Amino acid sequence: MKRLLGLMLVCSCMLSSCIEIIDDLTLNLDGSGTFKYTVNLSSSKVKVNSILALDSFNGKKVPKIDVIETKFSQFSELLKKEKGIISVQTEFNKVDFIVKIAVGFSSVQELQNGVTAVIQQLDPTINITQEAGDWIQWDGKTLQRIIPKLVEDRIKSDTQADNEFLKTGSYTCISRLPHSIQTTSNELCRLNPAKTAAMLRVNALELKLNPALLKHTLTTAP
Repeated sequence: MKRLLGLMLVCSCMLSSCIEIIDDLTLNLDGSGTFKYTVNLSSSKVKVNSILALDSFNGKKVPKIDVIETKFSQFSELLKKEKGIISVQTEFNKVDFIVKIAVGFSSVQELQNGVTAVIQQLDPTINITQEAGDWIQWDGKTLQRIIPKLVEDRIKSDTQADNEFLKTGSYTCISRLPHSIQTTSNELCRLNPAKTAAMLRVNALELKLNPALLKHTLTTAP
C-alpha cells in the first residue's frame, strides 16, 4: 500500500481508519526546538488488525507490522545522522497502533532538510521540491505553518469510502513560542492564557477537502 504521512513512512495501510494526528512544535529563543509527531489509531485497532491480516487491501499489498516497525526504526536512525538534528526519540506501540517521534533540532530549516533527506533515502522515487519540503517558516518573530505537502497528498489520495472514517478523525497543530503571541491569521487558533502557545485542531475529513484549514501565521511580541 501507499506510504502514510510522508513524515513518518511507517503506517502505510492505516489511514483509512479513524485517526488522530498531533503535530507539536516548540521553539526556543535561539531558534532551536523540539518537534513531536504522533499518529494514533488506537480507536480503530480492530479494523487495523483486520487489514494487517490480509495479503492485500484495495488492490495493494499490505505490509506486516514488523516491516512497518523496521521502516520506522530506519527513519529514526537515519534522521539522527542528519545535520542539525540534536536528538531523536521514538515510540512504536503495535498493540494500540500509536506511533510517536520527538526530534530535537538546531533550526527549523535543518529539521525540514533532515526529514526530507531521510524520506528520499528510504524511497528514492520520491521527488520533494524545496517548496514541498518547507512546512514551517520562522524568523524569530513570525511563525508560518502549513500541512506538510506529503501529508496533504496522502490524505487526498484516500478513496471516497475512507471518508466515513475520516469524519471522526482529527489533526491537531500545536506551536509553543518563546515570546507571547500578538496575532494569528487563523480564527480557529486557540491561545493558552499566557499567549505563548497556539493550538489549531481540524477535522480529518474537512482537512482532506480543504488543506488550507491548517495554514496559519503567528506573530509574536518583539
